[in-house]
Amino acid sequence: MATARHFGTDPLRCEEYGYGLGLPTGILVLKYRAAGLLAFGEGRQDFLHQLYWSPDGVLSARHGGDAQFVGPKEAFWAHRAVSHEVRAADRQTVYRICLREVPAALAGLRAGAVSIDDEAARLVQTIARPGYDRHEALAARPRIMTGFGASTREFVGHHATGTGFAMTVARTLSHNPGDPVRLDEWAERLHISVKTLQRDFAREFGMSYSQWRTELRLRASRALLETQPVAEVARRVGYASPSAFIAAFSKEYGCTPGRYTLRETDSDRGPGL
Repeated sequence: MATARHFGTDPLRCEEYGYGLGLPTGILVLKYRAAGLLAFGEGRQDFLHQLYWSPDGVLSARHGGDAQFVGPKEAFWAHRAVSHEVRAADRQTVYRICLREVPAALAGLRAGAVSIDDEAARLVQTIARPGYDRHEALAARPRIMTGFGASTREFVGHHATGTGFAMTVARTLSHNPGDPVRLDEWAERLHISVKTLQRDFAREFGMSYSQWRTELRLRASRALLETQPVAEVARRVGYASPSAFIAAFSKEYGCTPGRYTLRETDSDRGPGL
């Protein structure tokens, strides 16, 4: 089943795909996309466990006193009855996966970032399509369930094509882009040379550590700009000053953070897309 809802002039699109609903082995996937900020306000679901995953951006997630970012190779897990809040940037697709059963690797985890392997990610996108066969979707569900992992080791195992060192660093930074640890400090922690870690970043991401970290920080900032002042966003994503953040943001997106936020606000008030 697929439905689309529009709220005012902001074209928030929500498609619903449910298979075997009401059964322990069922799965419900909701696919969201909006012109502006996507915000799943603080709340809880008492009957269903939930996973939030975006293939094309960074999620900002909060539960209790903990706040973190979640990168595209991860999902945010919330056990039923756990209050949480999730935000995504403009024009970002978010999949919300609802389950009655807990994936085996996530047993005991109340909420937090979890790894999603490439095959599970592909299957989530596949079953969230109009007219997809119910039996094939239910057959895909067990593979989706086994595609999640809570530990750094599982994350690296799911995604690393090189030594795994760059992926270990990437997962830590994805949760906290403002972490100031330098490349040489990461190398020391991992007991490897700086050149080895540099080569692994180039192999895994096709860019240097500093380039990858800048991209991550700017993508994370977009999920915060509509709700927090520029100075606070700059601090949270790791810039020493608002001016340094503004310069980097303007170079990447062609406008200042303030103009970017205003543009999104005007878009919401203007004609629907």
